Amino acid sequence: MLDRMYSNIEIAQIIACIEDASNEHELAESSKHLFAIRQVIHKIPTLKSLVFTENLQTLLASLFNESCFLTKAIYFDKPSESNWFVAYHQDLSISVDRKEEVSDYQNWTFKKGQYGVQPPLDILEDIVTIRIHLDTTERENGALKVIPKSHSKGIYRPETIDWTIETEHIYEVKKGGIMLMKPLTLHASNRTTNGKQRRVLHLEFSSKQLAESLQWLEYSKNLGL
Repeated sequence: MLDRMYSNIEIAQIIACIEDASNEHELAESSKHLFAIRQVIHKIPTLKSLVFTENLQTLLASLFNESCFLTKAIYFDKPSESNWFVAYHQDLSISVDRKEEVSDYQNWTFKKGQYGVQPPLDILEDIVTIRIHLDTTERENGALKVIPKSHSKGIYRPETIDWTIETEHIYEVKKGGIMLMKPLTLHASNRTTNGKQRRVLHLEFSSKQLAESLQWLEYSKNLGL
């Protein structure tokens, strides 16, 4: 976790940009318990310059030996009345531009108008997730629960978690801070109980290309301002 990656002014600008675009266009999947905008950078292009600050670009350069690119961007809002919780899981699916029968790509899905697939392990191991917190996130409003170092164990089924050797940590993040994690890290979140929002920009980055016939759905090489 890194505190104060974004100033209060920068966070306010990001929130205003998302809210203005959402009010103008029907962008979100919305219900009493969930508000989400998938492909949010693609749907709100003006958001890019607000998110990819010098701080973030410096961080990305330190995380990857090779140049990286954006592969997924989702805006999540856990409303104050939400009773939504997420059980322990790994993020094993990536979004791609088409369905092709390719060796070592399995468990195909088609949801919300986009194809998902589980790629080879080396692709999953390369991905880095950066969660930008637009609100202070505490254990009472959905802070992530994580099993540290579980990403180093490959595909780790939640039903096989051995709680005699594993330890759960809850990571609270202040507004303007970010959380970095590997999608293979086992993670979960509880219901909201303190009546506060939890708005997060979830960004995924990689430096690896997919099989020749497939492309990342939200591939964006140009991350500069």
